[in-house]
Amino acid sequence: MPILEDVLGNVRHFLTELEQGMLDHGLSLGLGPMDHLCYRARDNAEYLSMRTRLAEFGDILVEGMIGNRPIITFKLFHPLASPFGAIPCIELAAPKPGKQHSHGLEHGEIVVPHLQQLLDDYPWVPFNRTALHSRAPELTLALAPYQIKFHCHSLADTIVREIAHQQVVPVPDDYFTRQGEE
Repeated sequence: MPILEDVLGNVRHFLTELEQGMLDHGLSLGLGPMDHLCYRARDNAEYLSMRTRLAEFGDILVEGMIGNRPIITFKLFHPLASPFGAIPCIELAAPKPGKQHSHGLEHGEIVVPHLQQLLDDYPWVPFNRTALHSRAPELTLALAPYQIKFHCHSLADTIVREIAHQQVVPVPDDYFTRQGEE
């Protein structure tokens, strides 16, 4: 029987790196729950393979177009144990067309009550604030080659809201065949 680490790689190492990065910046591990991890696929073939393999470990919450590429989220049958508490979801991102990036586990997201409070409580932390005032406000802490993102709403709650408001952009039926031709 496969285990999730067989699919995602060394999850413990990834979580240890995130934990150490937070501690190195003086951040409490108890800021809020980590609601998901994100895995970036190397290419569309890996995305399709990972999508099939991850379906063995959880139910699909949604698959849609975000940032001009497909992203799918799974609610795990058995949440991942971590220093941040149980992690209930895995997000799988296809590569953005025309962009180079590393693949594998890329970031974890922590749900906090207020982003401004996080900034006020930890003024020395070099958060990237670029998306602080976007439609989906977030702060990002770079821990090269990884990241921790901070949001005020869990991914699962955001997905429920987007589905209810018909905001999910479906993946075009020919997306993967079309991408293979470019």
